[in-house]
Amino acid sequence: MEPTNSDSLDDQEHDLSSAYTQSFHDLLAHLRCSLLVSTYQAGYVIALRAVGGELNTHFRSFSKPMGIAASQGRLAVGTSNAIIEFQNNPSLAQSLSQTSPVDACFLPKSIHFTGDIDIHEMAWGIQNDPRSSENLTNPSETTSPDLWFINTRFSCICTKDSEHSFIPKWHPSFIDGYSPQDRCHLNGMAMVDGLPRYVTALGQSNEAAGWRENKVSGGILIDVGSGEVICQGLSMPHSPRWHDGKLWIAESGTGSIGIVDLSTGSFEAVTQLPGFTRGIEIIGPYAFVGISQVRDSAVFSGIPLVERVKDRVCGVSVVDLRSGHEIGFVRFKGSVQEIFAVQALPHQFPDLLEPDDDAISSTFVLPDEALPLVKWV
Repeated sequence: MEPTNSDSLDDQEHDLSSAYTQSFHDLLAHLRCSLLVSTYQAGYVIALRAVGGELNTHFRSFSKPMGIAASQGRLAVGTSNAIIEFQNNPSLAQSLSQTSPVDACFLPKSIHFTGDIDIHEMAWGIQNDPRSSENLTNPSETTSPDLWFINTRFSCICTKDSEHSFIPKWHPSFIDGYSPQDRCHLNGMAMVDGLPRYVTALGQSNEAAGWRENKVSGGILIDVGSGEVICQGLSMPHSPRWHDGKLWIAESGTGSIGIVDLSTGSFEAVTQLPGFTRGIEIIGPYAFVGISQVRDSAVFSGIPLVERVKDRVCGVSVVDLRSGHEIGFVRFKGSVQEIFAVQALPHQFPDLLEPDDDAISSTFVLPDEALPLVKWV
């Protein structure tokens, strides 16, 4: 896999340059999709798009973007103190496609301020019936579709409404209340049948930042329905994903991804990569995995990855889950050093408008029944 150097087609700054294998480009083209990648460390959401035989890296600025959720034309990005929701606007995409091959344009529609909750993973799903309190085990007792997100500072899973910063829906049984203390570093969430089913945390602690005491091997996987810890002894686990009847997770502290055997609670690594594994998108037999350099700081000191790999890299790797082999990658060279989320979009060349983009002022979305009465001057 010989990498090809690439300066962003829309941002020529050297510190945003990247290198990629042709196989990475070819797989995106074959799957007819693109990827959104968040980097809270550098402050960007990056669109990876295959176009004209090259990989285009398209940077959009946000304040500490982390979780990304996409479903049926909706998109949400979690930032330093808010959730920004977008809607695909096909008409705007058509107008932009006159100068570039844009096939989707996500227009900001609302901003919900959560406060600084250190928001982590997010997913669109079905909303639990408020009358069932924290019972997330019965998908039939639901109301409207909603956005679920991990509130890491308050150690809980949340939804939102128009009145509150967030609505706590579930917390680990060892957490005795809601407090902005990041007690267990709840971070990853796997959805099953539209509801959160499995979550990862870096420690089983009820004390402020207590997870830090045993970050090397204190990580756990929790069954949301039963509240039981079903896998423990993990090194900084993230990004649980339910796919094809198997539960995949990233054991970030070892730079690996693998499968959890739900009957025994054991974790088996399928592959190891040259970075801190966090952010997984699985399409068929392929996993797109975010990898980070990780900083030289107390948070990451002593983890197995730091001892195993001296020259760690940042980017996205493609792993063939049938063999465990890395079959392609994109590597960021400059200021982008950490990845959080990797989210696929069913579009080959989407665009994402920042909330202060000038195009928003002259873009109007009306109901179909109103369009015959629209008079353009």
